[in-house]
Amino acid sequence: MTITRRQTFMMALGASVAAAMPFRAFADASEDSIAAFTGGAEMGTEGLTLTAPEIAENGNTVPVEVSAPGAVSIMLLATGNPTPDAAIFNFGPLAASQTASTRIRLAKTQNVMAIAKMADGSFVQATQEVKVTIGGCGG
Repeated sequence: MTITRRQTFMMALGASVAAAMPFRAFADASEDSIAAFTGGAEMGTEGLTLTAPEIAENGNTVPVEVSAPGAVSIMLLATGNPTPDAAIFNFGPLAASQTASTRIRLAKTQNVMAIAKMADGSFVQATQEVKVTIGGCGG
C-alpha cells in the first residue's frame, strides 16, 4: 500500500483537528461512573472510612484502604485520573469484614473517593485529597 502526499496531508490535518477539539473533562467521567454505580441515588457520609496518605511521594503506588461495615459493594475512584475508576470491591454474605486495601496510581494531586452500597440499598461516600509529588500515570 502506497500513501500519497495528499493522503499524508489529510491524515495530519485530521490529527490536528482531533487534537484541537476539547477533551471530555475528568470530572464528567467520574460523575458518569458514580451515576452508573448509584443509579442517581442520594448519598450519605456516615459509615464509610477511607484511609489514604495526605502526601504521596510517588503517584505510582498510593496505598488506600476502605472499610464500610454492612456494605455489599465499595467503588474506589481517583477523580483526577484519565480513567477515574480504580476498583470495585464486592462482598458476599459470608465475608468476615467489609474492608479492602489496595494500591492505586494517581496522575496528580486529586481527590480519592469511595462510595459504598449498603445492604439496605443506601449509599455513603467518603473523599480525601491526596497531594502527589511525582505523578504516576506517565505525566
